[in-house]
Amino acid sequence: MSAHCKHLDSIKPVTPSARGCEECLKIHSQWVHLRLCRTCGHVGCCDDSPNRHATKHFHATRHPIIEGYDPPEGWGWCYADEVFIDLRADTTPQVGPIPRYY
Repeated sequence: MSAHCKHLDSIKPVTPSARGCEECLKIHSQWVHLRLCRTCGHVGCCDDSPNRHATKHFHATRHPIIEGYDPPEGWGWCYADEVFIDLRADTTPQVGPIPRYY
């Protein structure tokens, strides 16, 4: 894990909130990649997606760390410290098949 991240203690085992971007599924929108909040389990879309729900979740909640989630990619990102985090030893399993919308 990155020594430059001051928020590593916020990483928790979480249950993903949805099998896709939670907000995009509600509005029938597309996403490119998924990000999983490692504080609460919110599943949002990445910044390459039209709606950028993962970043919006960070701004609304201040939950700092997300995990690359489709499939679990072994890395995390701390929005607050703007650093990548190695999560290979602590990835979150998917809760089922993720629909593809790109």
